[in-house]
Amino acid sequence: MNNPISCIITDDEPYARKGLQGYIEKIEFLELKGACEDALELGELLVCQPVDLLFLDIQMPFMSGIEFLETVQNPPKVIFTTAFEQYAIQGFELEVLDYLLKPISYDRFLKSAWKARNYFELKQSKDQLPYLFVKSNGRLEKIVFDDILFIEGMENYVAIYCRDKKIITLSTIKALMEKLPATRFIQTHKSYIACIDNIDAIAGNIIYIQKYQVPISKYLRKAVLESISR
Repeated sequence: MNNPISCIITDDEPYARKGLQGYIEKIEFLELKGACEDALELGELLVCQPVDLLFLDIQMPFMSGIEFLETVQNPPKVIFTTAFEQYAIQGFELEVLDYLLKPISYDRFLKSAWKARNYFELKQSKDQLPYLFVKSNGRLEKIVFDDILFIEGMENYVAIYCRDKKIITLSTIKALMEKLPATRFIQTHKSYIACIDNIDAIAGNIIYIQKYQVPISKYLRKAVLESISR
C-alpha cells in the first residue's frame, strides 16, 4: 500500500486504549488518528476525521459497538476488541474484519493488522480496474464505471442505472459500495449511490443526473458536498 491505514481506537478502558496505541505505534502501515472512550465520541470524531479502520470495543456506556455499526451509514471497516466472545456471530453478520478477545497479545494483534492490510490492498487493486461484473438474468454483465449514473437499493436487490441500460442484481447497497472506487462514487442516502463524475447539479437535498433525481440524506449531505468539491 502506498499510504498507511488510518485508524481510531474506541474503548472505555484507559489501559486498553493505551495498550492498543502501543501496538499500533510498532506497526509501520498503521497510522493512529485518534482515540476515544465511547461510541458517541467516536461518531463526532468521524465527522471531522474519516479513517479506514476502527479498533472498536463492544460493551461501552451509552451505546455498544454493535449498536454503533447498526446505526451509522457506511462506517469504516472494523476490528472488534472485546472481552466477550458471545458477540462473534453478530460481528460476522456486520462484516467486521476480525474479532480480538482481551487480553490481546501483540502477536494476535499483528496478525489482525496484516489481515486488514491484505483487505485494503485487495480493495485498492479492485479500485484500479475500470469495471466490474455483476450477475443479472442468469449471466455476468460487465459494467464500466464511466457508464454508471447512479445505483438504487431495493431491499436485497440493487438497480444499476447506466447511460444506455438498467441492470438489476442480487446485492445490497453496502456490498456494492465496497466494490466501487471510493474516489468516484458516493453514498448519498441509505438506498442510493451516485457517480460523482456524472452529477449535473445539486439543489437542496436532490442530485440531478441527466433526467434522474437522486435524494441526499440529511446525515450524508456534508460528506456528499465535501466529495464533489475535492
